[in-house]
Amino acid sequence: MKQIKAVVAIAVLGLMSLLPLKWAQSIGAFIGKRAEKNQDSDLGRITKTNIELCFPELTTEQKSRLIKESLIETGKTFSEMGMSWMWPPARTLKMIKEVNNAELVDESLRHGSGVIMIAPHLGNWEVLNLYLSERYTLTAMYRPPKLKLMDDMIKKMRARLGTKLAPADSSGVRIVMKALKRGEMVGILPDQEPASGGVYSPFFGQSAYSMKLLPQLVRQTGARVICGYAERLENAAGFTLHFVEADPSIYDKDLTLAVAGMNRSVERCVRALPAQYQWEYKRFNHQPEGLVSPYRNR
Repeated sequence: MKQIKAVVAIAVLGLMSLLPLKWAQSIGAFIGKRAEKNQDSDLGRITKTNIELCFPELTTEQKSRLIKESLIETGKTFSEMGMSWMWPPARTLKMIKEVNNAELVDESLRHGSGVIMIAPHLGNWEVLNLYLSERYTLTAMYRPPKLKLMDDMIKKMRARLGTKLAPADSSGVRIVMKALKRGEMVGILPDQEPASGGVYSPFFGQSAYSMKLLPQLVRQTGARVICGYAERLENAAGFTLHFVEADPSIYDKDLTLAVAGMNRSVERCVRALPAQYQWEYKRFNHQPEGLVSPYRNR
């Protein structure tokens, strides 16, 4: 059954890749609108819970609007995977219309201690990966999916322009450590709950189980840290890439302060583009002992 699911998923991606970006995004928008109207949809329920938790300052009307926009953008993220993974890289890279603060990346690499690129689940992170791997020696950490066929495809497609993939385990940590010591770039998605060894740290005013790995790598290698994301433009016009300096606290020797700085770095990027963040993920599911997951209550 799992094998069949993987085959179907790959076939759907193949079909989506045959469509112009505007058509693919229209399908994604339709999926998002259906999720918003379906009260029993996990996609809609989790998105609603996260936005209510993270934006208490918004009015009910503003929250409803953001939930709707977020689900539409989430649908577009899914429907763009055909483009991201199966279009020829040169064709996808032509969809990048502007790059803001690109000089920050080159300046940080010249420092010589390597660069850690914080890539939140914001906008289209696969487009960001292609851009970086075309220009730099990049090692990207990732969490392998359970379906082997999907894992094989992800590794193949993300490595088209030379990206080296490191699994999110002890072997992957050794790989990225060596890359940083060579003065190269490492990409890490920092906004998912770690499998183990995390700490609780504020994220949008909520207690979030957060990875220690990124600040530990900074402390051990002296690497510079940059945030990067690919903003989806309206009317299928393409993407704008943004590079932003991380919060200075990420370099603090105190691990608690450094993790908080990592989360603030992600939060600053998300606040610049809140509708395009991955709000359908259960970011606050893992809670300290005695507290219940907010998704269970709702």
